[in-house]
Amino acid sequence: MVQNPNYFMHLSRKILADILPTFGKLPSEDIFSLPERVLQFGTGVLLRGLPDYFIDKANKQQIFNGRVVIVKSTAQGDTKAYNDQDGLYTILERGVVDGLPSEKIFLNASISRVLTANEDWDEIIECAANPQMQVIISNTTEVGITLVEADAKTDKPISFPGRLLFFLLERYRIFKGSLESGMVIIPTELIVDNGAKLKNIVSTLAKLKGESEKFIQWLETANDFCNSLVDCIVPGKLPVHDLQIIEKKLGYTDELMIMSEPYRLWAIETKSNRTREILSFYKADKSVILAPDITKFRELKLRLLNGSHTLSCGLAYLAGFVTVKEAMQDEWFVNYLHNLIHQEIIPLVLQDEITVEEASEFASQVIDRFKNPYIEHLWLNITVQYTSKIVMRTVPLVQKHFEKYTEAPQLMALGFAAFLLFMRSEKKEDNRFYGKCNGLEYRIQDDKAALLYNKWAAGQINSAIMDRTIFGADLTQFPHFEEAVSKWLKLLAEFGAKYTLRSIFERKSVT
Repeated sequence: MVQNPNYFMHLSRKILADILPTFGKLPSEDIFSLPERVLQFGTGVLLRGLPDYFIDKANKQQIFNGRVVIVKSTAQGDTKAYNDQDGLYTILERGVVDGLPSEKIFLNASISRVLTANEDWDEIIECAANPQMQVIISNTTEVGITLVEADAKTDKPISFPGRLLFFLLERYRIFKGSLESGMVIIPTELIVDNGAKLKNIVSTLAKLKGESEKFIQWLETANDFCNSLVDCIVPGKLPVHDLQIIEKKLGYTDELMIMSEPYRLWAIETKSNRTREILSFYKADKSVILAPDITKFRELKLRLLNGSHTLSCGLAYLAGFVTVKEAMQDEWFVNYLHNLIHQEIIPLVLQDEITVEEASEFASQVIDRFKNPYIEHLWLNITVQYTSKIVMRTVPLVQKHFEKYTEAPQLMALGFAAFLLFMRSEKKEDNRFYGKCNGLEYRIQDDKAALLYNKWAAGQINSAIMDRTIFGADLTQFPHFEEAVSKWLKLLAEFGAKYTLRSIFERKSVT
């Protein structure tokens, strides 16, 4: 590869004219003069790889025509890179699409400026006076949407809901409580009904603060707090070697470059026509979905993606696979995953709102995402809090299965058996638990580790599936399920996970 002569240039607005035509579309000069329309709490890679990606795409199509002011909430790090690069950053999109490798590069110009909550609070509040500022987005982690009552008694709130309340109070004051001044507020934190929970917390803070009934009415009626669901793996910074190769290809260095998978979903729940008009960026990409109810998108993700991940993670690790992409190169494991999703899970998620075609398309995307060779997704990380994931994501699938069928779901039962075997441990100092697989020791990070340790120590592991303190239900109530789990557990313990997988699919191929 010939090194680009501009390689030592650093990304900024002034070098755009010198960038080689590697991209589909570079930002035009007009984009830098677009008004600020979005206030975003959080600088994380998910926000830059998902919402900010959609906003930039819409701007380049002259649809949304607005830029993002980012509020940096934490004291860690600084905003120098954003200032030096005029808010520009590169997204390297890598993965598998329709079974084929895919790589695309985007230069994002959605960010107008980055402000620090502690140091630039006055500038942040000034944004409330901008009539074109109509959208607030957040990703402050799940802990960020928490009621901190002390924020009702200070002029310098520390929580995201507290800061949001102060912004809305200023908005209300400046625009005299007009309905048109209400904001569209979209939290992307991974919490069910995140918009409704955020609204409740902000409203509670307002009441604790002693705000007027008129303000609280405006808060609750003029502002649309939208539940939302985001789904995209954004690993963030590239490994140093990969970064150097990409920068040579691009002809510039970029401190803010991130990698993202091709799959993106942003489902936003709203019944408001005004909100649809404000969030016009949805027109630029079908992966942004505005709907009165986003339950079906959550169900598809929870069962087909998260559920299959949970049912297969212990099995994959016991089979000796360290990463997801490594397991997806194994014929027997891929057969297991494919049949688990298509034969046992999809029939259970079908309903009036979810068609066979939608479920099958989503399943194909799940397989593509699992096969992504650029993401080092460790199975051991997926097993963190394994028990709670089993309870939330897969026990409801077992219950739904027996509402429709009488025979046991064998591939789910195998996943449950692998869970039990994975949780076989030795107790170490400081109440830590470790399992052993293929001669290697691994840490079990699970709130129920001690309970499963005691079950194994007492020789009562086969009775675990009737224990409501583990699974939240007595799974022996379902015909033949206990028998199926016990059968697979014995096979896994005696012959190993690889042999068990091979024994299934040497006799049964994918249909």
